[in-house]
Amino acid sequence: MQDIEPYYRWRDLYDASMDEGSPFFGREYNEFEFTNTIYNYYIHPQWDDIGSPTLYIKLLFVDYELGFAIIEMIGEWNDAINNDIMTLKRDIAEELMSQGIKHFIFIGENVLNYHASDDCYYEEWYDDLADDNGWLVMLNFREHVRREMNRNNIDSYFISGGEMDDLNWRIYKPLQLFEKLQNLISRRLN
Repeated sequence: MQDIEPYYRWRDLYDASMDEGSPFFGREYNEFEFTNTIYNYYIHPQWDDIGSPTLYIKLLFVDYELGFAIIEMIGEWNDAINNDIMTLKRDIAEELMSQGIKHFIFIGENVLNYHASDDCYYEEWYDDLADDNGWLVMLNFREHVRREMNRNNIDSYFISGGEMDDLNWRIYKPLQLFEKLQNLISRRLN
């Protein structure tokens, strides 16, 4: 797991540690010392700790004018034990939402498992965004993770499925990815 690095090709466009509006502003990274673990497996030091022992993220890009954020995830999304959705919403999303972010793109190809609890925080987040025509998108989550989310009706709060299940997002710049997703979502609504 230590070799799975967050996507780095947009670093020249955005760096969360340099963004005063980011929850990770001022964070320093040590490229030589691996300290964070998921179940005793060290992970790359570029992943950001959100207070969960099993789920880490990387805020890859934020555009305050257009109101979108792209977040890559790694680990186990565990609402049953760690209430990861509460941590993600309260400590990351709400800070970004207070600055006008209303579109969240979650990249989940490195989310290995999902364990559900209730859907209160998902519903709250969905309702908060609905007032501003915002949305939550799930890209490239593993099939068994999607099935577990579907079984627990969590998928009703996210836009997912179809082309979003295996979108080659790395070929796009952040604005292009956002526009692609906007078009896909518009087509679904029409």
